[in-house]
Amino acid sequence: MRTTVIDTDSPLLTTPETAELYRTTLEMLNRSGVPYMVGGTYAFHYYAGIARTTKDFDIFVRRQDTQRVLDVLNKAGFKTEIAFSHWLAKAHHGEKFIDVIFSSGNGVAEVDDEWYAHAVDVDVLGVPVKLCPPEEMIWSKALIMERERYDGADVAHLFRHCSGLLNWERLVRRFGAHWRALLSHMILFGFIYPGERALIPAAVMREMLNRLLAELDVPTRDSKVCQGTLLSRAQYLVDIDEWGYEDARLEPRGNMTEEQVEVWTAAIDKH
Repeated sequence: MRTTVIDTDSPLLTTPETAELYRTTLEMLNRSGVPYMVGGTYAFHYYAGIARTTKDFDIFVRRQDTQRVLDVLNKAGFKTEIAFSHWLAKAHHGEKFIDVIFSSGNGVAEVDDEWYAHAVDVDVLGVPVKLCPPEEMIWSKALIMERERYDGADVAHLFRHCSGLLNWERLVRRFGAHWRALLSHMILFGFIYPGERALIPAAVMREMLNRLLAELDVPTRDSKVCQGTLLSRAQYLVDIDEWGYEDARLEPRGNMTEEQVEVWTAAIDKH
């Protein structure tokens, strides 16, 4: 069991009416026995100590448990839909929303058993729940670099507030072949907080920099693949559509099908 990062009484972070609906829904989920985790605003407040008001609620589940969660939400009065088959379902109750997340928009951060193995037991809105682990929150957020949304500040605040809590070996492993994205945030952390750069363990920074140095003398491969689409679904479409680069999101390199990429791209204007 991890120790509490901040002293919090789980503030509402929303209107009392909305909080009551979320509380009732969490209680129904607990009674159903379907496994889930709370993420989003409530998890970020717990780990980073930053309170944000929110209009929605984020629940993380394994892909195979998605429909079971939606069934519970239907009983709670929500209307539900699979918004995007590769990562997200949505539930709405009037103007109140719950996102049911089983992967990430780029298809990288799939929710699996390891999320649950390292989840944190806390109370949210007075209900006992499991929070998404901080390592997985960083993994998901580090790859969000849209024009309209960049989660780099969230990553920096998570580094700052719970550096000693993180399993750095596991965090690096989670990024896998995308380790350069993690390294970029580690380097930026030292720029953002020059007096606290030691919060990034020196051994981890050396390991990552050694990986970078080792690549300098290795001939480049995959010269016609663009991994920018893992960071932004919009800003690197020119590379794919006009410049002949392969889309790193697509199978077998990535986890998305061509149809899923088309649907995800078509939704850009709606957001």
